[in-house]
Amino acid sequence: MRLNLILALSLFACLTFSLAKDQRRLLARGRRRGVGPKRARKQTSTIALQQGRSPESNGQDGSIFIESYKNTKEPKPNYEVTAGKTEHCVFRGITMYDKTVWSPKPCVNCLCSSGEVVCDQILCPALRCQLKFQRIGECCPICIDPVVNVAEYSGDSPLPNDLDEHNTRISQSQKDIQKKNEEERIRKKDAERKQRKKQKKDEAKRQRKLKEAKDAREKEEEQRRLREEEEERVAAEERKRRTEEHRKAEEDRARRLEMEQKEMMRALEEAAERAQEGLRGDEATEDEDVVWLRGDVFQMPPVPPTRAAGPPLLALQEPTEPGEEEPEVIEEESEMVTTLLPPGCSISDVTVTCENAKLTGIPPLSIPELKSLSLQGNEIKTIPAGAFNGIPNLEWIDFGKNKILSSGIDPQAFKGLKFLSRLYMDGNLLEQIPSELPSTLQELKMNENNLKEIEENSFEGLSSLVTLEMEGNLLSEGNVHPQAFKPLKELTYLRLSRNHFRTIPQGLPASLLELYLENNLIEEISETAFNHTTNINVVVLRHNKLDESSIAPLAWINHRNLESIDLSHNKFYLVPSFLPKSLVHLVLAGNQIERIPGYVFAHMEPGLEYLYLSYNKLDGDAVEPESFFGTFNTMTELCLDHNQLTSIPMGINEMTTLHFLRLNNNKIRHISEDAICDPLNDDDSHLVALRLENNFLDPRKIPPTAFSCVRSYSSVVLKPQKIK
Repeated sequence: MRLNLILALSLFACLTFSLAKDQRRLLARGRRRGVGPKRARKQTSTIALQQGRSPESNGQDGSIFIESYKNTKEPKPNYEVTAGKTEHCVFRGITMYDKTVWSPKPCVNCLCSSGEVVCDQILCPALRCQLKFQRIGECCPICIDPVVNVAEYSGDSPLPNDLDEHNTRISQSQKDIQKKNEEERIRKKDAERKQRKKQKKDEAKRQRKLKEAKDAREKEEEQRRLREEEEERVAAEERKRRTEEHRKAEEDRARRLEMEQKEMMRALEEAAERAQEGLRGDEATEDEDVVWLRGDVFQMPPVPPTRAAGPPLLALQEPTEPGEEEPEVIEEESEMVTTLLPPGCSISDVTVTCENAKLTGIPPLSIPELKSLSLQGNEIKTIPAGAFNGIPNLEWIDFGKNKILSSGIDPQAFKGLKFLSRLYMDGNLLEQIPSELPSTLQELKMNENNLKEIEENSFEGLSSLVTLEMEGNLLSEGNVHPQAFKPLKELTYLRLSRNHFRTIPQGLPASLLELYLENNLIEEISETAFNHTTNINVVVLRHNKLDESSIAPLAWINHRNLESIDLSHNKFYLVPSFLPKSLVHLVLAGNQIERIPGYVFAHMEPGLEYLYLSYNKLDGDAVEPESFFGTFNTMTELCLDHNQLTSIPMGINEMTTLHFLRLNNNKIRHISEDAICDPLNDDDSHLVALRLENNFLDPRKIPPTAFSCVRSYSSVVLKPQKIK
């Protein structure tokens, strides 16, 4: 009996030792594969079921504690209870002993407890590693970080004695990983901060460079502007100096001529006295010539001129035909005795006038002192070479209203005139510009001719020309060479009215100050029309075919000297925009203007002073509150007469410098107290003249203070008014 008991205990010990060894081997294998305590628990339960015996009970209350579950913290299980017999459990037809643990499916463990089956869903523990991997057929993922390499353990290698030590190493490894990750994150933040700092520095550097470049451009622009202003100032001073020199030269010349004239008069008086003495000494002398002196007729023998007696004032023209009256010699108030002149000619000082004398040729005068010669209104057709040999000091010639042809002018006709400054050839038959004109010429007029062409070299050598007039010809942009005006370095005044231009002529000289192009066919003003004429001051374009859309925005808006523009009698329906900033005087009378856009004058500096909008179609809606913005402190004269206004336009009462206001011939029916004069303005009266006649006003209904800003009530014209 005792032997049997010993054998039974030995067998039980062997079984227990074998079971513990298998459990350790499975746990080691699970750790090699990355399986946690729950996996070992599952495998232990499976072995117990396969051996058909319950696991060993080593708890105090009879509950089962599997070795692999020690020191493992799991979430609170969510139990599923299956009813069974007392102390035994039936699961899917299989009877389980009490306290038996098994795994019916992956990730589920079941326990037989007092006849009830309790199943627990295995929950995976939270992993703190970065690299995870879940094997096929297993519930939970495992860490595969290189810090903890579980694969190094083999089945025969010794395992750690305690799971806490292993967990501590894993926790330490995770902390190292977290520390490295934190250091890496800090390094990345530092790198990003350095990158942002570098970008900010680069941006600041770029902004600084841009600002320096902008400042350099502004400085260069300012220097250029100052340089241009200095050049303009120097040019103005040079023009002033030249004008002063010219004036002084004229005064010197006038004094010199006066002295020469006195000498000539004295010599002539002496000659006359000698002639009278000779007449008294020889009464038998035959009658030869008749000389008129202040209406008295007396006989005087011819006295040949001598150098001692001074140079002759005039030479004889041509011998008179038989039967013709002998030419007169008239003594002026200065008692200057003259010699013979052609019929219809007269002399005054140093000027010979032969207007409407029916001359067919230039008289062969021989007067070196002669300065001016007027041959206007004759029938002269040709100007031969040597025509002015006897009068080489001529400064002014007027050939107006003759019949001179271009082919009738000899190329050498004007060659000997070294002092000629003015040449008038209006009203002839010229088709081309005369060639070989003197370089001293300052004024050339060829109005009312048949000019059909201006070639590139037509004005060659005329670098001193200041005034050029060619009105009433057949010129157009098609027959005027673009480089024709290039030699005219001093040209300031150009008239091309009454021709056939459709655009502004090209190649206008940079020195031009005034341009007159009225009565042409101009339809547009291009952006480059006034590019070279930056000093231009006056442009007259009335009686053309312009409208508000035909003027390019940059045609003249940036001109700093353009002060006067005449656009009257065109086809404008609006006051044109993009007018020059420097504009002072604007004429838009005789158009179809229906509206004054807001701020159309706001960009002008210092501001518009004279605005003429008479004879248009302005009505009650034509003026906006901002229409006259920019002119309140500069407007001096405003003409809105002969329109269709029904009330006083807004903004007039804000014009503090307005002197003349014309609102006559409109449809104005009433005047409010502050329409013309601002009652809050305590300054002195500024309006000098106000015209309101030919409207629909009742003078009795006009407020007493409506004209408080007018200097004198007698300056207000109210009568007559139209009948209502």
